[in-house]
Amino acid sequence: MKILFVCSSNICRSPFCEYVFGRMVKSDPALAAKVGSVRSAAVFNRSFKIHPKARLALLREGFTEEEIAAHKPAFKWGDGYLFRDADVIIGMTKMNKIALPLRYHKKFVTLSEYVDGYYTTIPDPFLMKNIDDYYAVMDLIKGFLVKLADKIKNG
Repeated sequence: MKILFVCSSNICRSPFCEYVFGRMVKSDPALAAKVGSVRSAAVFNRSFKIHPKARLALLREGFTEEEIAAHKPAFKWGDGYLFRDADVIIGMTKMNKIALPLRYHKKFVTLSEYVDGYYTTIPDPFLMKNIDDYYAVMDLIKGFLVKLADKIKNG
């Protein structure tokens, strides 16, 4: 399975998913047997570097400065192969689907719907002024990613 995580700008939520879930896949042979690739991209804004608070959140997760600096935000136009090649496109909110090209709508599901079967919006941490609030969103995402790993392995 090829997974593509998407969010508005590919600078906070989706790269966090790519890094954290990608590490889960690499460290778990049962999960790695089912997941071929983990990538991320933007559906709304074209951005050029990871958000500074996302960098802090990834450092908190144990990623190195070099690993984080390697992230180059991808976008639906120009990096369309990521969308074409993905088996599933996992978004943070239903708005992410609206911003997707129509031909990819059948591949789209929100992270909460995929793991829990019902929709829960994942707020955009970009809007969080306080770092603790930002981390709370990333912790929410990480909880969903743990459930996602279990669902893929056992489903």
